[in-house]
Amino acid sequence: MRPFLDVSASLTGRRWTGPTPEADRLAEGMAQSTRLPLPLCRVLATRGIGAEQAQGFLSPMLRDLLPDPMTLRDMGVAADRLLRAVRRRERIAIFADYDVDGGASAALLLTWLRAFGLGATLYIPDRIDEGYGPNVPAMAQLAAAHDLILCVDCGTLSHEPVAAARGADVVILDHHLALESLPPALAIVNPNRQDENGTLSHLCAAGVVFLLLVEANRRLKAEGQTGPDLMAQLDLVALATVADVAPLVGVNRAFVRQGLKVMARRERPGLRALADVARMDQPPTAHSLGFLLGPRVNAGGRIGQADLGARLLATDNQMEAAALAARLDQLNTDRREITEAVRAEALAQAEARGMDGPLVWAAAEGWHPGVVGIVAARLKEAANRPAVVIGFDGEEGKGSARSIPGIDLGAAIQRIAAEGLIVKGGGHRMAAGLTLTRAQLGPAMDRLAELLARQGAGAEGARELRIDSLLTTTAATIALVEEVENAGPFGAAAPAPRFAFADAAVSARRIGDSHLKLAINDGSGPALDAIAFGAFDGPLGPALIDPGHRRFHLAGRLELNHWNGRTRVQLRLDDAAEA
Repeated sequence: MRPFLDVSASLTGRRWTGPTPEADRLAEGMAQSTRLPLPLCRVLATRGIGAEQAQGFLSPMLRDLLPDPMTLRDMGVAADRLLRAVRRRERIAIFADYDVDGGASAALLLTWLRAFGLGATLYIPDRIDEGYGPNVPAMAQLAAAHDLILCVDCGTLSHEPVAAARGADVVILDHHLALESLPPALAIVNPNRQDENGTLSHLCAAGVVFLLLVEANRRLKAEGQTGPDLMAQLDLVALATVADVAPLVGVNRAFVRQGLKVMARRERPGLRALADVARMDQPPTAHSLGFLLGPRVNAGGRIGQADLGARLLATDNQMEAAALAARLDQLNTDRREITEAVRAEALAQAEARGMDGPLVWAAAEGWHPGVVGIVAARLKEAANRPAVVIGFDGEEGKGSARSIPGIDLGAAIQRIAAEGLIVKGGGHRMAAGLTLTRAQLGPAMDRLAELLARQGAGAEGARELRIDSLLTTTAATIALVEEVENAGPFGAAAPAPRFAFADAAVSARRIGDSHLKLAINDGSGPALDAIAFGAFDGPLGPALIDPGHRRFHLAGRLELNHWNGRTRVQLRLDDAAEA
């Protein structure tokens, strides 16, 4: 199929692809039968949504999409054990990962237990001193003082630590890829166990915990009791789902849609305080969860005190929430500075090594382990390849890896761990972690590149930019943007629709160090505002800042810009090509 608008090499070197003729026909038929706007119908058609499914897709209801929790193995055992602990007022500990998903999962359990007048010991390991997941000393210490240990967003690979928890029952609530052998826990509820069918593999840990609480409430109801309100906890599930980059498909779409509505009520002290320090003056969106709230919750686990985020999400005290939010906001500022320094070094190293193979990687002494995952994501975006970034402290290195769609990075890292090429490693398809020695670095990266190449990494031709529909600037209305938003939320596995504007005149001015503010006019009416973040970090800024008499095709995502009491449509520019 010929390139969209004949753009075979844009300013960023990408080939534009548009809807297929079949998708166009489906969209036109859908527009006629549903009376929905044609651009929205094109978005739905390219996502495989037919006319008969359109209304249900645009209004996802949790009651229609929520799976039966009992489809997950060990769910009944886990729910019964949790309820037994509640009835007997047992001593409960929660061992959580230090990221948003772990913190939100812990907060879900703490909030639910609080409704019964119960507390729990929260234990989150230090990223540097203890590393990811349960460890033998911590689990032994917790088991000595508790009857039940709930491991959330971790534990699936923790054979020895779980075995060390003698005298306590351990229940694991996780979503990371499992091996054939499982730890000796009482229950392991994980949709990514090898003996699961994979239909719920898109859940994050908070989604798994939510299903456990649904099942626990269902059992309470069967006994004539009323469990705590779970719909009010969907703000936590939404935050974790977006921040953990879980695919926004199936029930995850409903989790996020409904969770955003709960969050907009500003009832949770921690999220209200965090939104205030992040200067969020509009209702929350999936974008604000991923780029404003999530990074701040994560900041404690990355470079500060590991439990700050979970404590913020769980607290019911407004003064404590304000203090925790302020601390996390400052840590996030510090984290950005550290990240930028590591990013520059890692990018230079990766470019020197070459970024056209199946794997991009960088490693150095002293890189903070709390930011290597963020930097790996930046390398992945720059190269469109799976990326690994490792920070060494003496002879041991801890790294994070990020993947691209279609490449199962977690399985590849589990493979090199099983082959003894690294000390340990694991994760899921899109993200993973690993620990290795300096002597293992070269052979491990070579083997990982070989495994990823077998999956097709690095084999693609020119990068493609998918366009959903062609618009004129006059068609880019507030009403259209609001209609298109109903096809969301947008994020992992559900990219925001991208629209193209053809043969437009451009005027532009620089904002800050690297951003570009534009006005584009295709002659159909008033000019459309546009913004290109980081434009001067690549080819867009230099090409568009002084366009002369040249005209351009432009592509990006439409959004509403609220400023000084006014709302205007704005194009967030992704790419451009000379017309």
